[in-house]
Amino acid sequence: MRHFIPALSLAALSLAAPPAQAEDLSQEIAAKGIAPTLSRLSALPSPSPEEAFAINGLHFLRAVEVTFQARYAAGVTDRTGMLPFLQLPLPESPSPAPFDPAFLSNLFRAAQAELDQVAPLTTDFALTIGLDDLWFDINANALREPEEGFATLIAPFTAASPGPLPKVTFDTADAAWLAAYAHLLSGLCDLILAYDPTEAMTKVAATKAKLAELGPLTPDPIFGDMNPGGLDFVDLFAVVIETLRREPDPARTASAKAHLLQMVALNRDFWTKVNAETDNQAEWIPNDRQTSALGIAVPQGAGAEWLRVLDDVQALLEGRKLIPWWRIEGAGIDLGAFLDKPAPLDIPGWVQGWSALPYLKQGPLVTAESLDRFDALLQGNAMLFALYFN
Repeated sequence: MRHFIPALSLAALSLAAPPAQAEDLSQEIAAKGIAPTLSRLSALPSPSPEEAFAINGLHFLRAVEVTFQARYAAGVTDRTGMLPFLQLPLPESPSPAPFDPAFLSNLFRAAQAELDQVAPLTTDFALTIGLDDLWFDINANALREPEEGFATLIAPFTAASPGPLPKVTFDTADAAWLAAYAHLLSGLCDLILAYDPTEAMTKVAATKAKLAELGPLTPDPIFGDMNPGGLDFVDLFAVVIETLRREPDPARTASAKAHLLQMVALNRDFWTKVNAETDNQAEWIPNDRQTSALGIAVPQGAGAEWLRVLDDVQALLEGRKLIPWWRIEGAGIDLGAFLDKPAPLDIPGWVQGWSALPYLKQGPLVTAESLDRFDALLQGNAMLFALYFN
């Protein structure tokens, strides 16, 4: 389990460095951090394939770092929900900024700006880095603090005793994996920004302030007060419902669809390339003849089963398979049509049918068969390996 957790976290946090320069780059990151190293590499007039991949990886890492910095500055340091970039607990901020209703929107825009800099590479390379050299400048003081190291940040997800993390060698196949993951996260950013929560956050925070003028509010009996701005579960639930009732931005949902389709295509490219590999050198995600540098036992055929899951994802995005709808047997929701021409997600309308009707049609329905086969092969760890594989 010790080595499995880094793999899952690095499914959202990855980087590599050229073999001839691996130690120098690792030391540069350890000493100076992500942003300064990225700045230096980005200024190179003609980056080598190794440097180009390092730039991609650093943009990816920077996407994570800017969200950490935004959360720390705002005091949103707990695990604040299921949204991307909000899952890791952070050190407490001594002087958080006043509540800003645009906090979430600004966070996802900043992350997406970095993610969209990641581009596929086709030139052969092999790059190695020590995972213990990775750190995130959470408090933006340009100094590495003990709690900012990668191993410390992932500690809540593993009960294993502390120890050194491995070095990993990335290659041409992994460039496709990295680009696929960037498309996945950028697509999720688009979906969140399509239903921009700023207006709902403003409304809920202003209402809570007015209510507090009438007297102390009864704390949420389940979760108590939660960040940001002391919003508790009731407030956050209201934000979600009000946000989903907004008229979405169709340009954002169309962009999300395009990103997710690219994610599927790049995943296929990754598995084609990794399955053709004949070496076995500190592998990131191994083929059936390789072993993982992270100590993860990847079952034979896992890649092929995962591609079947992605086939269903693509079929849903293209409207060739439908999401089952509870009131009509054999009819389902066309997700692709919804992303092309989105609508508010008012819950009564989707349950009763008036909101679902424009997207309902008869056709083949997606099932859990592919995911169940993937889960059976991985002995119940499908969701964990899905994070690892992307």
